[in-house]
Amino acid sequence: MHQLFSQVLGQRDLSRAGDLFSLEDGEIEDCLSQALDHIKAISCSPDYLTNDNDQAVVEICIMRITTAIRETGSIERHSTALVGLWESCLEHKLTPQGENTEDTPHAKIASDITSCILQNYSCPSVMVLAVPVAVRFLLRGNRELSRNMSSYLSLAAIAKADLLAEHTEAITLSVLGVFYPFISDSMQCLSSPLLCLL
Repeated sequence: MHQLFSQVLGQRDLSRAGDLFSLEDGEIEDCLSQALDHIKAISCSPDYLTNDNDQAVVEICIMRITTAIRETGSIERHSTALVGLWESCLEHKLTPQGENTEDTPHAKIASDITSCILQNYSCPSVMVLAVPVAVRFLLRGNRELSRNMSSYLSLAAIAKADLLAEHTEAITLSVLGVFYPFISDSMQCLSSPLLCLL
């Protein structure tokens, strides 16, 4: 791994994290998968949820990595590590609790990665890895993530419908979940006059 990435991730050195943007994309492209694996280890650690420093380091590193992937067109090379980090977010809480409307740390990671992965909806090798994971996010209750996933999955369906065919049930359940309050209210309105007639 590049020396600066090693320092920033290995020592959780927030003071040097911004320096990653001074590096050329091609200079760090070889180590992006390794850096993603290191980020996954950090984000899965027991104290990650309460460690603001680690969260800030991860956020900056993900921004730098996804930028480099886009600029170098290397999504296929790094898709396994990128999707692996993305999928690991499913093991953690993704919806805020109580009156807190701020995204959870792992929802932030998932959100930062989503567009980098799913904007490559026309690339079959990436979508084979990504679609099963994206569908699982649909059922996790985070509305913003679900909305983003739905938009990209619609594009993926146009590009390669067969990748989504086996996930039809999960997608349908997600759609019903989003519209359930409306459907429930509508059914109550329809049923009330009937109850009055009984």
